[in-house]
Amino acid sequence: MRKAFKYRLYPTKPQARDLERTLELCRQLYNAALQERRDAYRKAGKAVGFYEQKRHLPVIRRDLPEYKGIHSQVLQEVIQRVDRAFQGFFRRVKQGQKPGYPRFKGRNRYDSFTFPQAGSTGVKVQEGGKRVFIHGIGSVKVKLHRLLEGKLKTATVKREGEHWYIVFVCEVDPKPLPPNDRAVGIDLGTNPHFLVTSEGEMVEAPRHYQKAQVKLARKQRELSRKKKGSSRWKRVKRELAKLHRKIANQRKDFHHKVARGLVNRYGVIVHEDLNVLGLARSHTAKGVLDAGWAQFLSILAYKAEEAGRRVVGVDPKYTSQDCPVCGHREKRPLWVREYTCSACGTPLYRDVAAAQNILARARAEPSGMDTARAVP
Repeated sequence: MRKAFKYRLYPTKPQARDLERTLELCRQLYNAALQERRDAYRKAGKAVGFYEQKRHLPVIRRDLPEYKGIHSQVLQEVIQRVDRAFQGFFRRVKQGQKPGYPRFKGRNRYDSFTFPQAGSTGVKVQEGGKRVFIHGIGSVKVKLHRLLEGKLKTATVKREGEHWYIVFVCEVDPKPLPPNDRAVGIDLGTNPHFLVTSEGEMVEAPRHYQKAQVKLARKQRELSRKKKGSSRWKRVKRELAKLHRKIANQRKDFHHKVARGLVNRYGVIVHEDLNVLGLARSHTAKGVLDAGWAQFLSILAYKAEEAGRRVVGVDPKYTSQDCPVCGHREKRPLWVREYTCSACGTPLYRDVAAAQNILARARAEPSGMDTARAVP
C-alpha cells in the first residue's frame, strides 16, 4: 500500500521566489496544453492525446530557456494532469453526470508540482532529514517530524497560503494489528453527536466551522471594506485563508484521532454507505460539510487497510426508522431522539438504534460480512 508523509518546508526568500516561479511556469504550461486540446477539437475536430503533447516538451525546453531549470518529469506530470482532467470529463459524460469541462487555472488555483519518480531522481533527503534537495530550487530546510517509511515513489511540493510543504508518497508494508473479532456499527451525525456506535458510545461533534463562524464573518466584513488588490486587502485575505486552514486542520486532526480509536478496538467497522455529495447539496449542507463525513470515511478506510481491519458500507435506507429488537418500522421526525417502539415497547435512543441496525444489516447480507463490499 501507499502512504503519504507531509512535512513543512522553510525556504529562504530566493528559494521561495524560485518555488513561485516554478509554479507559475507549470501553470502556464497547463493552460497552454488545455488550450491546444480545445483549439484542435474546435478547429479540426481532432483529439490531442497525452503522448502527443508530451513529445512537444523537448521543443518547449529548447525554445523557452525558462523551462530548462524545471525537471523534465515535472513538466510531464503537468501534461498528465491535463490528461486526467479530460479523462474525468469524458467519464462523467459517459455516465450521464454533469460533466464540467476542464477549466484554465488562475494564479491562485495552481498550488503544487510533482516529481513522479522522486525515489530515483529530482528530490533527495539530506543531512539526516534536516534538508531536502529539490531540483531547480536547491537544498531547502525541512522539518522531518517523523521518519519516512518504505520505498519513496513520488514527491509533491505544495503551497498552502504563505507556507510550503513537501508530500512524500511511499510504498509501505501493512502493519496488521493483532486479530480482533469485535464488530461495531457506527451512525454518523452532525449535531450533537458526530458518531454513535452500536455499543452506545457517543462522540460529540466538535463543529469547528460553526464555532468559528463569528470570527469568519468579522474577517469577511473587514475584507469587503478594503479596496480589492490593495496591500491591506491582501493582508486581510491572507488572515481569512489562515483561519479557514486552521478549521480544516482541526477537523482533520479530529478525524484521525476518532478513526484510530475505532481501528484499534474493532476488527470490523460497519457504516452507512452515504451519498455525501448529494447530502452536501441539500438543506443539511452546512452541517454535513462541517462534520466532514467523506474525509473521515476515507481516513478510516486507509487506517483499517494498514492495520488489517475491515470497513464495510451498507444500504442506509430505514436504519433510523426500524426497531433493532422487533424490526417494526415507525416514521418519526428527525428531532425525536428518544422514543418507545409501539410494537414491542422497547425504549430506544434513535442514533444507537440506527447503529445497531447498521451492524445487523451487514451481518444479514447473503454473503455475510466476510465478503460484504468494503469502502475503498
